[in-house]
Amino acid sequence: MSKKIGILTSGGDAPGMNSAISFLAKSALSLGFEPYLIFDGYSGIIARKILPAKNFPYNGISSFGGTAIGSSRFPEFKKEEVQNKAVEILSEIGISSLVVVGGDGTYNGGYKLHLKGIKVIALPGTIDNDIQFTDYTIGFDTALNTIVETIDKLRDTANSHRRCFVVEVMGRHCQDLALYSAIATGSEILITNTNILTPEEVSQRVLEQFAKGKPSVIVTITENILPNLKEFAAKIEELTKISTRSLEVGHTQRGGRPSAFDRILAAKMAMKAMELINQDKSGLAISYLDGKIQTFDIAKVVSNPVRKTNDLVLEINKINQN
Repeated sequence: MSKKIGILTSGGDAPGMNSAISFLAKSALSLGFEPYLIFDGYSGIIARKILPAKNFPYNGISSFGGTAIGSSRFPEFKKEEVQNKAVEILSEIGISSLVVVGGDGTYNGGYKLHLKGIKVIALPGTIDNDIQFTDYTIGFDTALNTIVETIDKLRDTANSHRRCFVVEVMGRHCQDLALYSAIATGSEILITNTNILTPEEVSQRVLEQFAKGKPSVIVTITENILPNLKEFAAKIEELTKISTRSLEVGHTQRGGRPSAFDRILAAKMAMKAMELINQDKSGLAISYLDGKIQTFDIAKVVSNPVRKTNDLVLEINKINQN
């Protein structure tokens, strides 16, 4: 078994990725392996942006957001000839094992390399929390805290001016960021891909909240639902005659110092990944499920749809209106 191991991050960056990189490198060295850092995701393999970890300051990066080795989306990697080229380049260098950190696209890319003979272990690194068979992904907790801090600040100014705020958060096709931020902040109205409300329905609920004497209303929405957030807010203001503003939290959700939870989660997952590589395992995804670090076949993870939590969405919408 070759002692050279590749480490890459791919797709959207997530706070905590640097902790994963650092602990992967340190764990690899402690087990007698030679870790290599691959820059800018899968495209970095093709571009030969590959550096021995000993030549990079991986030790001091855990507290920083983003990913120190860069990331990218690389649609060309879906082509078999590009995958074959990646295997060829890794083999030339002597890298027989690869740890990939990212979301579903990263998992799919890793699985393709696994089928072609590269030993691959995958770690869930995405703020969207949209990987199956794990309760939390690396970066979700930090992004959630960023959203909560933002909505808390909006609540202060909304209370002062008796306003309604419509807040759009990330999550792609997963509603967890919207759902859990609504729980944490007491958002009165929650709109997700499993609970879509019309401007008329939202307006009625907004009026009901102000009629109860509430000084403000927060509407939290998952991205990719509304064609135009500002127009949606303007329609609510038109229907209710209540001052309504909109805010897209945007890419600040991806940035910032990772929370302690994300740093520790990434470290534990990284150590488990190296344990599996030391056992010559491949085609496995690390997860945090039911309070424990567990493993699942990557094939099983990528073939299952994102979990739905509609019952909780409906319950929170009902409770937060009181």
